[in-house]
Amino acid sequence: MNSAEIVSTRGRELFSYLPAYYESSRIMQSVMGAKGSELDALYQALNEAADQFYVRTATWGLDRWEVELGIPTDRTKPLDQRRAVIESKLRGAGTFTGRLVKNVAEAYDGGTVEVSFQPAEWAFTVQFKDTLGIPPNLADLKAVIEEIKPAHLAVRFEFKYLLIREVDQVMKIHDLEQVLLNKFAGGA
Repeated sequence: MNSAEIVSTRGRELFSYLPAYYESSRIMQSVMGAKGSELDALYQALNEAADQFYVRTATWGLDRWEVELGIPTDRTKPLDQRRAVIESKLRGAGTFTGRLVKNVAEAYDGGTVEVSFQPAEWAFTVQFKDTLGIPPNLADLKAVIEEIKPAHLAVRFEFKYLLIREVDQVMKIHDLEQVLLNKFAGGA
C-alpha cells in the first residue's frame, strides 16, 4: 500500500507531509487514511453549514430563514420556491416603489418583470415579460405584494401566453407537443 491507495483526499495530503521512511509503513498509511476520512467529513460538514448562510445555497437552513422573516414554513414546496419567497421578503424592505415591486416579483419569477402605475385608477400592474403562462408560485408573490403595497392600491397581473402566430407555421408538431397547456391562453 502507498499514499496513492489512501482513499481520502486529505489523508493523501497528510501522508505527503510525513518523512520518506513512512512510505512503506502500512500502519502510518492506515492512520493517515483514517484521519483523512474524518477530516474529509469535517470539511464537508463545514461547507454544508456555510451554505446555510446564503439563501441561494441553503437547504435545511431555509427553516431558520423563514422563521427569522416570519414566513410560514411549507416543506412540501420545492426549495427554489421557498428560496424565492425568502429572497423576495429580503428585497421587500423599504419604501414602496415600482422598483421594489419589480425586485420582489423578479425574485419569484426569475424573469423580467415590468411594473406600471395607473394613478387615476389607484392601481398598478405587474407584467411578466419572459415567463410563459402563470408562474408556479404566484400565490406566494400575491401574498408578499399585498404585504408591502399600500392598502389603497389595487394590483393587477398580466401574463404572457403563446399566441397562434407564434405557433402556426413556426413550431413543428414535435416541439408543440412538448409545450405544457398552461403556456397557452385558457390552458389549465
